[in-house]
Amino acid sequence: MTSLDDSSTDVSTSDGAELVAKKKHSLALRWMHWINFPVLMVMMWSGMRIYWADLRDPYAFGFFGWELFEFWPDGVNGFLELERKLAKGIAFHLVFGWFFVANGVAYAIHLSRNGNWRYLIPDTQGVKDASKVVLHDLHLRDEAPPQGKYNAMQQLTYTAVIVLAAVLVATGFAIYKPGQLALLEAAFGGYDHARFIHFSVTVLLILFFFVHLVQVARAGWRNFTSIITGYRLERRSELLPPVDDEQKGSVDT
Repeated sequence: MTSLDDSSTDVSTSDGAELVAKKKHSLALRWMHWINFPVLMVMMWSGMRIYWADLRDPYAFGFFGWELFEFWPDGVNGFLELERKLAKGIAFHLVFGWFFVANGVAYAIHLSRNGNWRYLIPDTQGVKDASKVVLHDLHLRDEAPPQGKYNAMQQLTYTAVIVLAAVLVATGFAIYKPGQLALLEAAFGGYDHARFIHFSVTVLLILFFFVHLVQVARAGWRNFTSIITGYRLERRSELLPPVDDEQKGSVDT
């Protein structure tokens, strides 16, 4: 069998339909994608160890003097070893923070060298189409706007995540070395504001992670496996436009 292009490979058929393994994600992109997950999890865990190293005055949720939930309960604090672990928390946070920075720099270089940043950065039309994509996903609009590798909302979201990651690193440095990096600290409005932004961005990244999982699940199993294997199985009829008799005759001759 012949392949569709240099990045495609024919595979066995399924229920009578010819399937093609279409190259979707490069090895470098897959590695950088999956490295981010454990690195961010360790950074969030170690960040909590830093923030809640002294639990004499824990945060609590409640109304009118009635405590409903302590942040975090003793069972969670004990399981995650958050109590009085400031030195270990800082050590883990800094080490994995540098992994996060290195992975981000590698990702930026990768995007710039192969030109894939063009698929991620939305143009003016993409910004206008983002709301239409949301309406289509909510089944409030029948027709989805045209898209390339990513739709307009994906472009906006992925671009925003990259910006948030850069802000996360910058605010992290600002609150870690406020004396040596006084200008950076001042750029975020001072220590307290920088810390608030740092924590807020962390929460936004956690929310993105869960929304991302839901969207991947909605897209189907083939979409999920493509970020692992690098290939997505597609029906050949979905990838090639139909050929009418006149075009077929001209090709045969």
